[in-house]
Amino acid sequence: MSELVLIEPAQLLQEIATGTTVVIDTRDPDIYARGHIPGAINLREIFTYLSTSDHAGIEAMRETFTAAFGAVGLSGNETAVVYEEAMNTGFGQSCRGYFLLKYLGYPKVKVLHGGYRAWLNAGLSTTTEPGLPTAATFPRPVSASNAIMVDKEQMLAAIDDPSIIKLDVRDVDEWIAASSSPYGPDFCPRKGRIPGAKWLEWYRLMKPGEDGSLFKARDEILAECQTVGIRPDSSVYVYCFKGARASNTFLALKHAGVDNVKIYFGSWNEWSRIPSLPIEEGFPAG
Repeated sequence: MSELVLIEPAQLLQEIATGTTVVIDTRDPDIYARGHIPGAINLREIFTYLSTSDHAGIEAMRETFTAAFGAVGLSGNETAVVYEEAMNTGFGQSCRGYFLLKYLGYPKVKVLHGGYRAWLNAGLSTTTEPGLPTAATFPRPVSASNAIMVDKEQMLAAIDDPSIIKLDVRDVDEWIAASSSPYGPDFCPRKGRIPGAKWLEWYRLMKPGEDGSLFKARDEILAECQTVGIRPDSSVYVYCFKGARASNTFLALKHAGVDNVKIYFGSWNEWSRIPSLPIEEGFPAG
């Protein structure tokens, strides 16, 4: 992942100079307006959009982002580079942008490693002038990539499949059912976790540095993964609240060589709202 997906600030500066790069800022519009990478286009919906994993929900998400990514200028020929404020402050929103683009089959996607803070720390220029996109026709795939996404039925079936590691990467208060989401304790109707899930808080796959939090090295990530039984040959279904922190983890696991990773994108926002789906609460037994 580090060479193919993550891009460092100096590399991004070179990419922008080619004129074939679309830089996407996922932050709040007010924050974007106070300063951003020159030419970057604000697309907050990457973070805020909530999706369900049923047919209607997936189709609505595909239509929404096919239109949104086309509007910012992605035709299939450009490299999309997505960024957030910092890797540990935006709940993985730039990685969510990466995941959405890969799910839709977009060929060239990168994430600014360290986010906007890394850009600032590199001493590179910023602007308050809004980016002016040239709209394009986003390439519509024949089918979305089910190789990296599972729905609620597949997640339910995985509960009784010991060959699949169900990985919860939410914050601790969500894991122990003290809160239902980052939006507040009672944002969702139920608190808890998917039965049998292992817990590896998403922060653990990053470490602080001079440029803010960055992904750990491959072997460091594998060491963290071993604490929950994940090896390079493991099959992993990862979830969080709405697929953002899970997307951050998805990139980290891929970087570490864990290839068979899929995201349950509906995550807890969907699971908790369906009374028939089982949950666990409190501290795990044993």
